[in-house]
Amino acid sequence: MRIDRAAWAAPAVRQGVFPDWARFARIADGTFDEDADAAQMKPVINALKAQNVSVIELDTVLSNWLTRAEFDDHMRRVRTFTGLAHTAGMRVVMYYPSLELISVGGENGRSFYKNDHGKEWVQRSLDGQDNVFYGSLVVWVDPGDESCWLSPNSPWRDYYLDRVKSLAATGVDAVWPDVPIYFDGKASWCDASPWAAAAFKADTGLPLPKKADFGDSTFRRFVEWRHRNLHLWQLDIAAAGRSVNKDLVTFVETVSMDYQYATSIGLDGAYLRGVEGVSHAWEVDILGNYDGMRHATASDWTCLISMYKYARAASGTKPAWAFSYGWKADDASLVMAQLLAAGCNPYEVKSPFKNSTTDAKMRTRMYGFVAAHQEKLFGAASAAEVAVYHSSASRDFVSPRAGTGMYVNNKKPSGVKEWWSESTPEDSCTTMPWLGEFRGTVKALVYGHVPFNTVVSVGLAAADLAPYKVVMLPNLQAVSDTEAEVLRGYVAGGGTVVVTGPAPTGLDELGAARSEFALADVLGFRRKDPVPATNQNRFGSGTCWYFKDLLGKSFLSATGQADATQLLAPVRSVAPPKVTLSSGDDRRVYLEAGRLGNDIVVQLVNFTCFGDKPTAFATAPATCSVTVAVPDGRRVTAATVASPDGTSPAPQPVTWTTSGATATVALTVAQYAVLTVTVE
Repeated sequence: MRIDRAAWAAPAVRQGVFPDWARFARIADGTFDEDADAAQMKPVINALKAQNVSVIELDTVLSNWLTRAEFDDHMRRVRTFTGLAHTAGMRVVMYYPSLELISVGGENGRSFYKNDHGKEWVQRSLDGQDNVFYGSLVVWVDPGDESCWLSPNSPWRDYYLDRVKSLAATGVDAVWPDVPIYFDGKASWCDASPWAAAAFKADTGLPLPKKADFGDSTFRRFVEWRHRNLHLWQLDIAAAGRSVNKDLVTFVETVSMDYQYATSIGLDGAYLRGVEGVSHAWEVDILGNYDGMRHATASDWTCLISMYKYARAASGTKPAWAFSYGWKADDASLVMAQLLAAGCNPYEVKSPFKNSTTDAKMRTRMYGFVAAHQEKLFGAASAAEVAVYHSSASRDFVSPRAGTGMYVNNKKPSGVKEWWSESTPEDSCTTMPWLGEFRGTVKALVYGHVPFNTVVSVGLAAADLAPYKVVMLPNLQAVSDTEAEVLRGYVAGGGTVVVTGPAPTGLDELGAARSEFALADVLGFRRKDPVPATNQNRFGSGTCWYFKDLLGKSFLSATGQADATQLLAPVRSVAPPKVTLSSGDDRRVYLEAGRLGNDIVVQLVNFTCFGDKPTAFATAPATCSVTVAVPDGRRVTAATVASPDGTSPAPQPVTWTTSGATATVALTVAQYAVLTVTVE
């Protein structure tokens, strides 16, 4: 089923600051051989167009060490490919690694590190290791090749930016800088090169720390500085491209999500939230490189939801492109359903590589559905009145430990290879005081069928909190004075916050202990007071609910029919959902709600076949009853359901019942459904 634009589909929303082609993108990888001509490029473009792809991520040889002449010759071929794609009505974004350079055959032959500037420009760890390796340490570096990771503070900066300018002149629509990170697969806690040491000293007045020690204030400053340093690197890349092509936009491939990995590799995606013209292509990893999410637990699925919700929040009002990994068609479509419900644009790919689709028929079907309903999926305003607060500083400095916390289940199932964890207990987010509490709060809201958004701490302003009646602050400890003032103003103005954890706002933004809680007046108790088990304090026109225990972390680890009643009590009291499911419906149906004109748009994702322990992948339809609060003076005039799970994405009318000020629609969800209730 191929769809360019269905007759019944709503028109595109008005042009925004970010171009509509990027806001409605359906992305896939494309490439061509080094010596390809136009006749060989056309089949690549035509095949992707037939799969309802609208944006081609062009990945060719730019990962490799190329002479300037080789690079310029390749740019001429990129220009040819881009022109052909534009003729076909498609856009092109060029993949170009920003800090990694691969020398093919470089282990035993010539390489950038050994024979060019690599040894001079390489990243270096705090313990003195150069960040270069050979062979099969990672899936994208073939045996015998060299991977050299460069310092963004070295002359590599000018070397790379000069080539970005040449790339921008080819007519591509966007540049895709990959891996702007301090890679930690070979050497940890980079960059301690002379270039970085000089930049750190100029910025902070401090010498580099001698070792990784979170008890050392200089090391903590180094952790925070690396976030800002990589942020400036990304801004320079975008500026270089726009200096040649003012319409060029940038999508930075960002592998660090809401979990601990951002601390160790330095790349915090939230820093770009308020920057115009630069957004993300989020590399959202799944459980198994050669198994996808086929052996997930239900809690693992809520972790995936958490990652996609973070991606949407950290991209701000800009498009949030995100990897939609899969192993087989059925698990791939369920992953994409969660991605779409969270508001991200899909980049569908078969794990662990990105040069092919999981299943061409599945991609064509899912992308056809996205094309037909793009305004509802990407143009509707969120109806959420509850937010979960992601604190970058708390992630970095609250009980730092080994392990990423990517998912819950760290134990590799029998017969599965290349699991996300080597069965290391500390890898699981259930072991982590801050991340476990954050992820458990997300799980509580998902299981409670409460529509919610994530709010990120970086650049926090009052406008970020204004849409919400309740803001959840899971184990919030590390906050800046400015951040605390915004939160204080939110509560004083009538908002409700729910704070958990034993030391609420007890650290500053660099992880140093405060002599007084930053929000002591909001909490209603001070550091010298005994910390209460629970507390409810009026402050200004708002309220602070406090729970000393890590209720979210406990719920994340819970099995069976455990509930999160205590954690969700403030939500139920202050902001009962205006769109929700009946209490008897399965908790493992993920619900999102939005508004588009007179339409209430409800997205439902069914992961009910997953429980507390991993089992073989299956899909079973779930029966749901969606209840919608009807505004005073209005009535429901229509209701339709659309799904990519059948043969047609066209919306089908469904019946509804009314009772007082609510309307209820009963429906069955296979994997993913979009319900539209029109209220006039």
